[in-house]
Formats: sequence, C-alpha cells, structure tokens
Amino acid sequence: MIPSKRLWAALVVLCAALFLDALDVSMVAIALPSIQADLGMATSSLQWVVSGYVLGYGGLLLLGGRAADLLGRRKVFLAALAVFAVASLLGGLMSNGSLLIAARFIKGVSAAFTAPASLSIITTTFEEGPARNRALSIYTACGASGFSLGLVLSGLLTEIGWRWTFLMPVPIAIAALIAGWRLLPRTQHVPEGGGYDIAGAVTITGAMLLLVFGVVQAPQASGLRTVLTLAAAAALLAAFIVVELRTRHPLVRLGILRSGPLVRANLGAVALFGSYVGLQFVLMQYFQNMLGWSPLQTALIFFPAGLLVALSATRISRVVDRYGTARLITIGSASLLGGYLLWLGLGPQANLWLYLPAMLLLGGGFALSFPSLNIQATQGVRDDEQGLASGLVNTAFQVGGAVMLAISTAVVTSGGGPLTIGSVRSAVIVSVVTALIALGVAVTGLVLKSRRADVPVGQEVLETV
Repeated sequence: MIPSKRLWAALVVLCAALFLDALDVSMVAIALPSIQADLGMATSSLQWVVSGYVLGYGGLLLLGGRAADLLGRRKVFLAALAVFAVASLLGGLMSNGSLLIAARFIKGVSAAFTAPASLSIITTTFEEGPARNRALSIYTACGASGFSLGLVLSGLLTEIGWRWTFLMPVPIAIAALIAGWRLLPRTQHVPEGGGYDIAGAVTITGAMLLLVFGVVQAPQASGLRTVLTLAAAAALLAAFIVVELRTRHPLVRLGILRSGPLVRANLGAVALFGSYVGLQFVLMQYFQNMLGWSPLQTALIFFPAGLLVALSATRISRVVDRYGTARLITIGSASLLGGYLLWLGLGPQANLWLYLPAMLLLGGGFALSFPSLNIQATQGVRDDEQGLASGLVNTAFQVGGAVMLAISTAVVTSGGGPLTIGSVRSAVIVSVVTALIALGVAVTGLVLKSRRADVPVGQEVLETV
C-alpha cells in the first residue's frame, strides 16, 4: 500500500518536531559558555542545562511511548508539542541558573512524549520495508538538518544574546502544532484495558537521576557519599525490574528484550549519542574558554559533521535496503572511533587540518549509524508495541547522553582548577573507549547475522541476547 499525499504531509509535521529537538540541543550546546558567564554558573552546574533536558527526556520516554500506544499517538504528540512551546518560552525568560535548569527539564519531559509518539506514528503508518525505511530516512535527515542548522544559528544568535537560542524554537513549535492538528491521522487504534505504569516510570526516572548525579558529584563528594548515591540508583533500577515483572500493564514488557537486534540497537544508541554529547560539551569549553574562539567560530567547526549527515540521510534508505542495518552500524561505529582518535591530537594551538577530517569522520559515522539504529530497533515489532520500541531506543539515546556527559564533566573538573589540555584529552579518551565498545557490539551483530545466513533452509533460528 502506497501512503497518500496527506500522510507524507503529516510526515513533514513529525519531522518538524524532531527538527526542533535537534535544533534545541545544538543551539544550547554552543550557548553554554555565554550562559555560564551571564548567570555565573560553575562548570559542574552548567552541564545540568544539558543534563536536565536529556534526563527529563530519557527518564520519561518509556512512559511517553506507552502513553502513545494507549491514549492515542496524535493526542499525545499534540499535547506534548504545546508544552514544548511553552517551556521554550519560559527558558528564554529565566535569569537564574536553577530555574533555567528546571525549564529545561520540563522541556525534556515534553520531548519524551513527542519523540516516541512521532516515531510510532511513522512505523505504524508506513509499511515495513522500503516505504518505512524511506520515511525514517527523511525523518532522521530532518533531525540532522536541525542539528547542523542549529549550530550556525546559535553562533549567530549568541552573538546577540544567548536567550534568543531558547526563544527561536517557539514559533516553529506553534506552526507545527497548528499543522499537526489538521494533518495527523485521527483514527488510531487504542488497545482496550491498558494502564499506566506510574511506579515503573518513577523508579526508572529516579534511578537515572541518581546515577548521573552520583557521577557528576564524584570529584567533589566523599567516596562514601558517591557509593551510597550509586547504590541507591542500583536499588531503584532493581525495583523497576521487580515492578515490571509484577504489574499487569508494565511500562516495559521485558519479553521484548529477547530480541537480539533490538538490544544491540539500544546499546549502540547509548554509545553513539553518549560518546558524542560528552565530546561536544568538552570541545565547547576547549574552543571558547581555552582558545578564545567566538560562538560562531566554534559552531563552524561542528557544522561539517551535521551537514554531511543532512546531505546523506535521505539516501541512506536505499543503502539500508541493499546492505542491511548490521553492516552500516559496524562501518559507522568504526568511523566514529576514527574521529575520536583524531581528537586526541588537539593541543594548546588551533589546528584546522586536524579538526576537519575528525568532524567528517564523526559525520559519516552518524550518517550511517543513526537511521540504521532506529530502523533496527523497530523492525519486527508488533504495531501495538511500536511506541514501546520507539521509547526504548530514544531512551537509550538520551540516557546515554546524560550518563556520558556526566562522566566527561567529572573527568574535566576532577582537578578542581581551570581547564587544561590534559583534562580535555582525558575526556576525549572516554569517548574513544565508548566508541570502541560500540564497535564491538556492532561486530557481534554482524557475525550473528552471517551465521544465520549460513543456516540451512527450513531450520528455524530464534536469536536471543
């Protein structure tokens, strides 16, 4: 069945929401040093401007995905997009660091409902195969375009005032809300007898918050306090698993994790986004605080990677159809690793001959890995659990970003003094190790796929983790 023109128009609305998410992340990243100077925030507190968003996003994505499946994807998407617009406006008006972080958290919570709702609308509207792969490729291309455009816009807007980077998404969100009201499909199946796993949402969100807080505070806190914080996070995670096993309507049906490709896609998502967000935060400090670059100059360094992803993403669907997700994720992971290794060569002086190939390798890795991970995570999943699968992979992206950002920040601030080349390189090593792990997971998937291809016809193989 070929989707109608109206459905492709609805896809534009869904792409606009992802565009906003990516735009917001990149614009805030460039503006961080200006926010720090204006509001007098310490580096360890500054990272919460990013972490507050990704924690609200990652912590409630599973609930957002489940709500989309039960309450109706269109309804959840539109309500959350309205909250996103209001939170964006509030963020631009705040003059206190703590209130700014709170506004960012609310914004992340709203994104936690728009992301799985929009992705599950796509995966339930477009038939699995070439049509869905094309739709997902266009969807991820809009995210890449938002990220790359946000870098340049943030550089320009921050020169005027960092608050404009928060206010910029407001009119786009309002326009998407009006268009979505008219274009998004109104008739969607809602399973009967569903319920909301509030206990599961509370325990998993609390676990993620404590985990990141414990890592961030480790350099300044006592060893006992750090151990107790991380132990509490582990206890909440265990409680989450118990709740999911016992509740009638779990936030996460644990049986879905028997799918090896889905699990590997989620692990790859953690490593992909986590390694990059940690590196980006450190490099923003390096370029602007150590080298004295302007926000616009810094943005232009990152622009080639986002541009490469934006230009290639619409063509990735054909490559996926031909070669499969496992191969592309493996090549993408190797490209990311190469880019991070190049960043180990940075020094006290600018070196453009190092920066350009490093960013092109990172852009190539994202171009191959990001859409492939999204496609792999939702392949073969029942329609009534597409929201769950979408929530899982989006949670993996965001929680990976939050945890790795916390680790990178802890490494940079561990000396207690100003930023040094040594501390920056140590943070880059964190990204290198994470990318190496991602490559190992990707190679495992490639090997397992090769073995399944060698199984004689008629012999069933059930892949589990």
